[in-house]
Amino acid sequence: MSEVIGYIKDGEICDTQSCNEGQEILFDNSKEALELIRHSAAHLMAQAIKELYPDAKFFVGPVVDEGFYYDFKTSEKISESDLKKIEKKMKELAKKGYKIEKYTLSKDEAIEKFKDDDLKQRVLQNIPDNEVSIYKQGEFEDLCRGPHVPDTKKLFNVKLTRIAGAYLGGDENEEMLTRIYGIAFADKESLKKHITMLEEAKRRDHRKLGNELELFMFSEEAGAGLPFWLPKGARLRSKLEKILWKAHRVRGYEPVRGPEILKAEMWLKSGHYACYGENMYLTKIDGQEYGLKPMNCIGHILIYKNSTKSYRDLPIKFFEYGVVHRHEKSGVLHGLLRVREFTQDDAHIICTPGQIKDVVLDVVEFVDSVMKKFGFEYSMEISTKPEKAIGDDDVWELATKGLKDALESRNLEYGIDEGGGAFYGPKIDVKITDAIGRKWQCGTIQVDFNLPQRFEMEYTDENNEKKQPVMIHRAILGSFERFIGILTEHYAGEFPTFIAPTQAIFVPISESHNEYCYKLKNEFAKKEIDCEVYDKNDSLNKRIRLAEKQRVPYVVIIGDEEVANETVAIRDRRKKEQYNLKTEEFMLQLVKEIEEGEI
Repeated sequence: MSEVIGYIKDGEICDTQSCNEGQEILFDNSKEALELIRHSAAHLMAQAIKELYPDAKFFVGPVVDEGFYYDFKTSEKISESDLKKIEKKMKELAKKGYKIEKYTLSKDEAIEKFKDDDLKQRVLQNIPDNEVSIYKQGEFEDLCRGPHVPDTKKLFNVKLTRIAGAYLGGDENEEMLTRIYGIAFADKESLKKHITMLEEAKRRDHRKLGNELELFMFSEEAGAGLPFWLPKGARLRSKLEKILWKAHRVRGYEPVRGPEILKAEMWLKSGHYACYGENMYLTKIDGQEYGLKPMNCIGHILIYKNSTKSYRDLPIKFFEYGVVHRHEKSGVLHGLLRVREFTQDDAHIICTPGQIKDVVLDVVEFVDSVMKKFGFEYSMEISTKPEKAIGDDDVWELATKGLKDALESRNLEYGIDEGGGAFYGPKIDVKITDAIGRKWQCGTIQVDFNLPQRFEMEYTDENNEKKQPVMIHRAILGSFERFIGILTEHYAGEFPTFIAPTQAIFVPISESHNEYCYKLKNEFAKKEIDCEVYDKNDSLNKRIRLAEKQRVPYVVIIGDEEVANETVAIRDRRKKEQYNLKTEEFMLQLVKEIEEGEI
């Protein structure tokens, strides 16, 4: 039987150094056990770094979604090549089986104890309690709330994954620290499986593929976190937008568009200024403060209020490909997955309280259709009232109950994320699983009673009385940028024909065949099929290789026979077959494949 390494007490994880009762946490790969293991692995890494680089000072080392990390500084320059050396030292320390012990000090005693460590002093400044805990293993000790495993012998299955720079406390005005990431599991097999997944993820990295396939770019000169779409990427994106546009229209959504900047008074009224202000870009125009929109909801509210509404008009469904700006710290920017400007496939559905269930279920059906089309499995999680929130508790309970009732009426499974809701209402988060098993947060469905109240939204009921509607905030993809980044990695750059930036590349055997290739390209373009011609002054084999590296669905070879017979010699990437078709037949085949992308 596995050893007990901790307990769940009053909903919190508690290590054996701190308590000895509650629901047992065994030494395995459960979520709770991995938190103990990975937190302890972070301390083991810090201990190894301290032995190798004695002047090292440490800031924080939390558990995160991708494993754990530690922020620290040392006078020596540490690079990727040093990770193996640190890993080796970690294994030596794990083998020694140090007990991981906990003791407490008053905050004043801790300040004195670490008086020569500026990073520890910064950590202590952020601790509001008068008593602090310290975890010790061998000669190494650090300020920490825990939890940890009982000893270092539990920490053999650890891998350091990457090194990065990180500003102290995430503040760009502070000094740059070194951050090392790692992963840890209870057993060797799970670690090995995860390393294989990381290697595959590296091969699929959308930043690498985006560069190779010429989809998008970033420019430090223009500013971090601001993507530029190159022609091929813009073609891919436009195909996705077109598919979603039609899917919205057939489901009764009406397109709208709001401005990207509004007076700060609007954001004060909505609660964004108080609850989300640190993520907004603010400016002044003619002495009046304005804010670039971080969300699209206010614009849709004002459009709703432009005319009177009856209960017969509801639900009203507005959708917009809304460009938003959010002030993300540079340390968290990551390709298309975390940017400062992005476009949401946003919608707001204004309905009566009695329509919440049907509206939510309609959106869930929409989500299901989209995710199945792209080959994603998904799960749902209801996120409840966060610490920073507007509105009364009873309103939040009513909105949360509306989400639960809708999902339970169809026996749909869901998890709970306590405190993870938007500041104005609870939500259903849609988490998708990609081709190599990674989970991504994408769509969201949020029930909001608060903004309709703040903006005095109304409709006339069947008794000719004024009533307040409910607003459902909803995004299916989340954002086009993030979703395309995920899609690129999910498909490893081999997009299905219906969204492929280039659906076919024509390769003329010789210069005499160029004219025919361009003629075909133009004819296919009339059917909204994107093709390219590879006619550069290279050998035929090289041009074929270059075309295949673009991972397009079809590479088409054109020679004398094809020109004479109006045929095409096809290399089908997905079927890994070569065959010949009449040009007209090939065009119809592509049209059919593109139509299969409809949702």
